[in-house]
Amino acid sequence: MVDFVRRYLDEVVHVARALDPAAVAKLINLLYATRELGGRLFILGVGGSAGNASHAVNDFRKIAGFEAYTPTDNVSELTARINDEGWATCFVRWLAGSRLRRHDCVLVFSVGGGGPQASMNLVQALHYAKTVGASVAGIVSRDGGVTAQLADACVIVPTVNPDTVTPHAEAFQAVLWHLIVSHPRFHEDPSYHE
Repeated sequence: MVDFVRRYLDEVVHVARALDPAAVAKLINLLYATRELGGRLFILGVGGSAGNASHAVNDFRKIAGFEAYTPTDNVSELTARINDEGWATCFVRWLAGSRLRRHDCVLVFSVGGGGPQASMNLVQALHYAKTVGASVAGIVSRDGGVTAQLADACVIVPTVNPDTVTPHAEAFQAVLWHLIVSHPRFHEDPSYHE
């Protein structure tokens, strides 16, 4: 048991050290620019990443003063869209209903980033975001999938062990969004925190 614990924690350290600080800085700059232009942040994720999206929306709104939303916070609308329109288009329809526009940003939390046979709701949402001129960002793992291909800024959580890619990817989504909302750029306006 202790061996597994030590190995897992060593992997956490390895992932943290292998993250690309320039990619993180690029993501911070993109999100900051979005907020400063009056854009909104739409965070998309499925499974554990959906839970992370909900938590991140809270932190972006409360800590960073950033208007943020996720479709998974409204289970009634999301399940109605899945039932009536299908899984593959549920996020696209939600973004369209939210009137996604040019100054907004779609941020994807995903282990694989979406691909030809996986997370088609994320893939279609990213293509839609590009058609309206919104920014695309991601915190993903593995090879980054479609998210990494389409993103204006993307952080890829390194895979250090294929058996633990999902827990590390989802844990580092939280590490990274907490880093972002804590960054001094989001707190430069002295009138923001009273």
